[in-house]
Amino acid sequence: MAKVDQDVEKTSPQESQKVHWSKLEEVEKEGRPAFMLTRTEMKLLGIAGVGFFLDAYDLFIINPVATMLQYRLYGGEHLPTDLEGFVKAGANIGSVIGQIAFGYAADAFGRKAVYGKELMLIILGTILTMTTPTGSLSPRGSLIYLGVFRILLGIGVGGDYPMSATVTSDRANLRKRGTMLAYIFANQGWGSLVGALMTIIVLACYKNVMEEGQISKVDGVWRIVVGVSLIPAFGTLYQRLTLPESTRFENTQQAQNVEQSDDQSESSKKLSSKKESETDSDLDKADDAEVPLKKKAHFREALAYFSEWRHLRLIMGTASCWFLLDIAFYGINLNQNVVLQQIGFDGSSGSAWNRLFKISTGNIIITALGFVPGYYVTVLTIEKFGRKFIQIQGFLMTSLFLAILAGKFNSLSKPAFIVLFALLQFFFNFGPNSTTYCYPAEVFPTRYRAFAHGFSAACGKCGAIISALAFNTLSKKVGTPVVLWIFFACNIAGAFCTLLLPEVRGRDPDEILAKEIEEANMKKRIQETN
Repeated sequence: MAKVDQDVEKTSPQESQKVHWSKLEEVEKEGRPAFMLTRTEMKLLGIAGVGFFLDAYDLFIINPVATMLQYRLYGGEHLPTDLEGFVKAGANIGSVIGQIAFGYAADAFGRKAVYGKELMLIILGTILTMTTPTGSLSPRGSLIYLGVFRILLGIGVGGDYPMSATVTSDRANLRKRGTMLAYIFANQGWGSLVGALMTIIVLACYKNVMEEGQISKVDGVWRIVVGVSLIPAFGTLYQRLTLPESTRFENTQQAQNVEQSDDQSESSKKLSSKKESETDSDLDKADDAEVPLKKKAHFREALAYFSEWRHLRLIMGTASCWFLLDIAFYGINLNQNVVLQQIGFDGSSGSAWNRLFKISTGNIIITALGFVPGYYVTVLTIEKFGRKFIQIQGFLMTSLFLAILAGKFNSLSKPAFIVLFALLQFFFNFGPNSTTYCYPAEVFPTRYRAFAHGFSAACGKCGAIISALAFNTLSKKVGTPVVLWIFFACNIAGAFCTLLLPEVRGRDPDEILAKEIEEANMKKRIQETN
């Protein structure tokens, strides 16, 4: 396999915190648009992008699967509200664990040591969910079994967020960094679209047997649909496990060793000076203390970094924006039955097969109208407009369409509802759903990037869990329009939280960190001199 990492030039530890221009410089001089990729960049996106394709496929396929389980386990009746929420939230619950754990591990142990392990968990989780014994367990037992292994699947899915983002950001040319990340995230749209398409194809294959009254055969449909995701997963696993460490991360580690070595040297000098003035008994104690200092634990290092307000403000911004976004985004997309009912594709009439087929058709309509196009408008414009502008305008535009949908929910015609919902989806993706993924991978320096991204993404998934568990219950108690007004408020708050963040276009956080360290060392030397 060609080494993707060769795009980034080797630099000395002293130069490691500066802008890392890659060997793509010659291409950049030709004035190519940022969205035009080289062969090597496409290889990198293939490795990282397929993972995110799987993430979306696995996260959103639960909607049609839950509908099929209604017919397999409950004779077409709705799933119990509590268990439906658990099954739909399972992957997101696991994601919170995976995002934080893999994010921290990638910074502490290196990207190479960790990358690929999250995909192994996705594969294992997928296989185990396919083994749900619907024939031998009770309906409730089957749903609990499925939900538990969806949590395991979610740990792998969550781990892919910080891993794919940092692996890409570490290797990206500064001028193309946002575009590369947007390309990665755009695979979420394709994952959702292919998931809906596969559901239709497999259902079409089962039409005859199901129309003949063998409704239980739907058990085979959902298992096949879930299992298809294993094909790209196995196809990408080897490339991930053999991907070399990024040069940028290696240089950061070397720079840290140089800093640590300098600190040890200063400590030794102070200790030697102290020993000259001590008594013999005191010297014995000093000898015991003269042990080479160990490298500080990454957790303590990260804690010290984020304890400063200028850094804490950034992670508060990325985490809060992602949290507020996912309350609305997943609240709608994990409960599309409400939307399908409004556009006449909820499968409320006809045979079991016809109902399922109509729901799957509605899912494709929803995905194709606004889901995929919004991602690629972000890809084309992110380096022109910047992340901050796209995120704020996206939050405000989604707020506008949520307000219209909430205010006119019961009086809108089907065409009007479809147009408004498509625009809502478009501005989610040409907006905060894309940029909240990009921001943490661009605003934080390499040595803290994966953890910061994982923590921010985990906060987002907490919002998704709240929506998945509370949406159905809340909409039945207070009505769907009230829930949409809550989503409206979350989006307005997200626009304000974005003000905590700087524009990151052309910004090198490693260079900024190097300057901060230099300033801190200078202040320290001045204080010691005085």
